[in-house]
Amino acid sequence: MRRYWKCGAAAAALLALLPTGSLLAQGQSADLLIKGGTIYDGSEGNKGYVGDVAVSGDRIVYVGPHASVTAKRTINAKGKIVSPGFIDTHAHPDSQIYSPDPQLRQVPNWIMQGATTLVLGVDGAGIGGASGGLVHSGVEIKDTFAKFTQQGIGPNVLAFVGYAPIRERVIGEEARAPTAAELLAEKQLVAKGMCEGAWGFSTGLWYTPQFFAKTDELIELAKEAGKRGGIYDTHQRDEASYSIGLLNSVKEALTIGKESGMPVHFAHIKALGPTVWGQSAGIIKLVDAARAAGQSVSADQYPYNANETSLQAQIIPSWALDGGYPALIKRFNDPATLEKIRAETTENLKRSNGPHAILFVASKQPWNGKYLDDVAKEWKVAPVDAAIRILRQTDKQAVDVFSMTPPDIDALLKQSWTFTGSDGADGHPRITGTYPTKYQEFVKRRKVISLGFFVRQSSGAIADFYKLDRRGYLRNGYYADIVVFDPVKYVAKSSYVDWTPLAEGVTATVINGKIAVDNGKMTDVLSGRPLSHTATPGSCL
Repeated sequence: MRRYWKCGAAAAALLALLPTGSLLAQGQSADLLIKGGTIYDGSEGNKGYVGDVAVSGDRIVYVGPHASVTAKRTINAKGKIVSPGFIDTHAHPDSQIYSPDPQLRQVPNWIMQGATTLVLGVDGAGIGGASGGLVHSGVEIKDTFAKFTQQGIGPNVLAFVGYAPIRERVIGEEARAPTAAELLAEKQLVAKGMCEGAWGFSTGLWYTPQFFAKTDELIELAKEAGKRGGIYDTHQRDEASYSIGLLNSVKEALTIGKESGMPVHFAHIKALGPTVWGQSAGIIKLVDAARAAGQSVSADQYPYNANETSLQAQIIPSWALDGGYPALIKRFNDPATLEKIRAETTENLKRSNGPHAILFVASKQPWNGKYLDDVAKEWKVAPVDAAIRILRQTDKQAVDVFSMTPPDIDALLKQSWTFTGSDGADGHPRITGTYPTKYQEFVKRRKVISLGFFVRQSSGAIADFYKLDRRGYLRNGYYADIVVFDPVKYVAKSSYVDWTPLAEGVTATVINGKIAVDNGKMTDVLSGRPLSHTATPGSCL
């Protein structure tokens, strides 16, 4: 068990029992006072109350009704919502957080939404990757965290050790099982990542070459993280009906978690495409049964009906990607193999809700911002042939695919184990609009969930699952990660056509006691911290 799971939980329990009041010494001034806002503290069932939050250094020193304290700086939050800073359980800020430009390392796309902590290395990508999380440079968590500390970053970050760089480093892009020596090398890299501060082991089994791994190999690797107190985070193998099917894929992930002794977290949970619409009920039944049996299971979800991925991952059969992109081009050049690819890709287009549902994004190509069916009409070819023509030119084409339905989205969103996660990356409005979109659409307009539930599933519930030390709540003694937002003006300005405009309506974002957003504008503060996980004692000798 993680060393601080016990002491952190005990400290949290003690702090929660403190009487409402200031932790400041008599006559001591706070650094910051957020006054008169409606406080949602991240707790389950919290309905909000008008009060104040005082901060000294990097900690909250008062939260409750009217504070009888003075402060060096006061923010008038009357009529505003005051909540814990949001924790994004699934983020791809690669084009920003690794930048030499400090303004980009602030990660304004997230901080202007009120997100103060991001989980990196997801989809099996590992950290230190290129834009979009689909190109990976390694598993060196310690070195990357040291660089973050040296250069400064805007948000707090957690990281997973990713399966993609491990498999690519040890096996390459071939569709085969590892040898005994290769499996040992993979296991050593998982252990290395965990001992350098990773919070668990992440896979993206939808993507090749990760898709080529069998369940037994994944269990063996996951055990290395499990015995060091880690979490199994997964972009599951199939969110539709491409391979083993959605529900069997859920079962596989639960099995990996159970056999490795780890909590399981499902990335961007969904029923993707018309062949599985309505199967959210089956997902919920499986997860609820696992939880009832004592397994720790959670998921994250973004509030949009379109996913984003690469064109080849969305529609090209996995066997055609054995050996990577160069091998795919060789298969395109063989007439018989090309015909087989065309036939299976045509079926995958149907699984994707059709060519009218596939929007090209995040590229400088002439087809950027157009749908596949429109490009096919312009070129006077079948949609499958238009897609293959594009893939002959680039393996980096991203697509937004309109593949989900409101009933499934709503059903999953209402679960106590479903957290807010943006899956934000260049090319999709969720990178700049996840939190205000969820608030406006599902809290205010459609009233699918309450404001208190929105806050909890974006903060305290996540902190509980990860067992974060004194984060995720507005409580005395907790780290001062806070967002203040206007309940009317808190809106997303981005769209599928233009995903770049920043969100509006956040009055202040506070990270470790420093004001990163002030009066709705970014400051130059880089107060984020890498949050390293402490492995189970004795597991990293």
